[in-house]
Amino acid sequence: MDSKILIIGACGQIGSELTFRLRQLYGDDKVVASDISYSNLDIVNSGIFEIVDAMDYSSVKTCVEKFNIDTVYLMAAMLSATGEKYPMKAWDLNMNSLFNVLNLAKSRFIKKVFWPSSIAVFGPSTPTQYTPQYTTMEPTTVYGITKQVGERWCEYYHSKYDVDVRSIRYPGIISWKTLPGGGTTDYAVEIYHEAIKYGVYECFLKPDSELPMMFMDDAIKATIDIMNAKAEAIKIRSSYNLAAISFSPEEIVTSIRKYIPDFKVAYKPDYRQDIANSWPKSINDSYARQDWKWKHRFSLDAITEEMIFQLSKKYNKSYI
Repeated sequence: MDSKILIIGACGQIGSELTFRLRQLYGDDKVVASDISYSNLDIVNSGIFEIVDAMDYSSVKTCVEKFNIDTVYLMAAMLSATGEKYPMKAWDLNMNSLFNVLNLAKSRFIKKVFWPSSIAVFGPSTPTQYTPQYTTMEPTTVYGITKQVGERWCEYYHSKYDVDVRSIRYPGIISWKTLPGGGTTDYAVEIYHEAIKYGVYECFLKPDSELPMMFMDDAIKATIDIMNAKAEAIKIRSSYNLAAISFSPEEIVTSIRKYIPDFKVAYKPDYRQDIANSWPKSINDSYARQDWKWKHRFSLDAITEEMIFQLSKKYNKSYI
């Protein structure tokens, strides 16, 4: 097979780890990484890399044609906290990039599209416990608005133009490999770094702010699983709820203290608290588990063990 995979936004938190995993699975020569700059040299130097502007249709199309791209993972986006600072930039990036890829698929330049949605599509009027797949969605952030609108366009392009687009609503994602990228759930990554480096952390959410979270390995697995599923198994073309575990800052602190007993945390909620308050506490992802057999692996304590083990090596500490 000469066709290749293109990751747009490959230098980002999820995009970078997705790129490495897809290259492991299919070979370096089958996976083209792209971004708007050379911001992640590990990605740039590990295989084929192209500068691509996700908001420029011709830029994306040129890359697709150059490498005979079959499948596109559109990972470029401006996240929740950053999007609140730059609302029009967030709208332009998140919407125009999606239209460019959907239109390439509509014109049959590509066959399959992955586009990530988020729990940010939900809002204060959404049931917060075990949030169902089909429910009220009144997002209060620019990021959430772009994802909700994007879901509707994905479903529209599938129903009107038979575009094979697939999507999941990511919860908060935790990874030791890449630094946070401007999201409200970033505390759950920052807290491990600060615990190991300094033994103290100032949390921008309240201690009892429960949110749905997931280890990066599970998020990457879900992304690849849904793309590898047979088309007839994908019953939802807007976006699937996806879940693993839910926890609050105080619960993650308790987990960390099993390894760093003197870890100290101060709570100083900022504007991100309002964003967190508008999101679900837990997610019902039964459709994903039923339709394409989604199953997560990592519990909170398993995440903590892996994070502390890996970051202890990174910072030359000896907690594990």
